[in-house]
Amino acid sequence: MNRNEKKALISFLSIYMGSAILLVGVILYTYYNNEVRMLQESCDMELSNASMQVKTDIMNSYMKNEKFVPDKLKSDHIKYALYDKNKKLIYSYLDGKKYVDLSKSIYAKDRFNFYIAVIDEKMIPIKYIVLETCQGSIDKNKLKIYILIVLVMCAIFIGFIAYLLAKILLKPVREKVEHMDKFIKDSAHELNTPITVLMTSVSMLKKGKNPEKMMKYITSSTKQISQIYNDIHFSAFNEMNEDVHQEFDLKDLVSESVDYFNDISITKNIVIEAELESCIILMDRTKTQKIVNNLISNSVKYSNSNSTVNVKIKDNFLCVEDHGIGISEEEQKEIFKRYKRGNNIEGGFGIGLDIVKRICAEYDLIMSLESQIEKGSSFYIDFSSIVVGANCKLETKK
Repeated sequence: MNRNEKKALISFLSIYMGSAILLVGVILYTYYNNEVRMLQESCDMELSNASMQVKTDIMNSYMKNEKFVPDKLKSDHIKYALYDKNKKLIYSYLDGKKYVDLSKSIYAKDRFNFYIAVIDEKMIPIKYIVLETCQGSIDKNKLKIYILIVLVMCAIFIGFIAYLLAKILLKPVREKVEHMDKFIKDSAHELNTPITVLMTSVSMLKKGKNPEKMMKYITSSTKQISQIYNDIHFSAFNEMNEDVHQEFDLKDLVSESVDYFNDISITKNIVIEAELESCIILMDRTKTQKIVNNLISNSVKYSNSNSTVNVKIKDNFLCVEDHGIGISEEEQKEIFKRYKRGNNIEGGFGIGLDIVKRICAEYDLIMSLESQIEKGSSFYIDFSSIVVGANCKLETKK
C-alpha cells in the first residue's frame, strides 16, 4: 500500500469511525440518562417503602405502650437513623450520618441517597426517620462500566467493518492504479523497440549501408509508432467522438490494413496473406479500421517469426488466423479485458482486444475465438447484422 492509499485509508477510517462512534455515543448517552432516571426512581421508591416499614413498626410499638427497639431492615443495603423533635440523634446505622440534612425530604450526597420521613405524633418522641443507601451509586457505576464496554466493543466492530469497507472501496482504485502503472511501463517498452530500430536505421542510412533495407525498417518503425498512438488515442478519447456511419466495402478496408501491416511484419519476416470477398456494411469506418488493425496487429505480434498470418472475408465473416504461441483456455476467459496480455514477454498494452470487444458490443457483432497452444489462434467476427450489400467476387491478395 503506497503513501496516498494509506492517507486515503486513514481519512476514510477517521471520518467513518468518528461519525459512527459519535452516533453510538449519543444513543448510549441517551440510554444512560434514561437508566439513571429509572434507577433513581426505583431507589426513591425502595427508600420510601422502607421508611413506611420503620414508621409502622414505631407507631405499633407506641400504641402497645412498648418501647421501640431499632433493628436492621430486611434490605441489607438500606440503613436508617432516628432523630427526635430537636433533631438530636437517637439511634443510627448510617455510614454517612454526618451529611444528613433534615430540612430535605429526598437528596443525594456523594455516593449516598437519603430519604427523610417525618412522624407527626406528639406522643412519639421520634420525629425524623432518615434512610440511607449507596445501592444507587453502585448501580450507576455498574451501568457506566456496561456502557463503556458496549462503546469499546462497538468501536472495535465499527473499526473492523470500516477497514473491510475501505479495502473493498480502494480495491478497484488500487487495481486501476496498478493497471495504469503497468500501462506506462509497457508504453515505454513498446515504444522503445520501434524508436531504437528507427534511430539505428537512420544512422545506418546516413552511412550509406543497405539503404533499401534501412528504408523498410524506417517505414515499419514509423507505422508501429503510429499504430501505438492511434490505439492509445482511441482508448482514451473515443467517448468524445461521434460515430459517422457510412456504407463501404469491408474488403477495401481490410486490403489497406494488410498492405499497412506487411510493412510492419517485415521485422519478424512474417507474410500476411488475404482472401477477401466483397462485403458492404454500414458502420463507422474508423471503428471498423480499429477492429481490423488490432486483430492483425495482435496476430503479427504473437506469431512466430518466418510464419504466415491469414486474413479472410467469407460469408460476411472476418477471420484473422496466425501460427503463433496460441492462447490457453484460462487466458481465453481474460484476454479481452483491458490491460490483459496473452504473454508478458511480448509487447503491447493489453488494450487492443479490449477495443475490439467494445466496438463489437456497440454494433452487436458476434465475436469468437479458436486457439491451441503452440499452434496458433483464429479470431472471427460476424458482420451479418450490418451488411447492406451482396457479396461478390473472391479476391486473393498477398
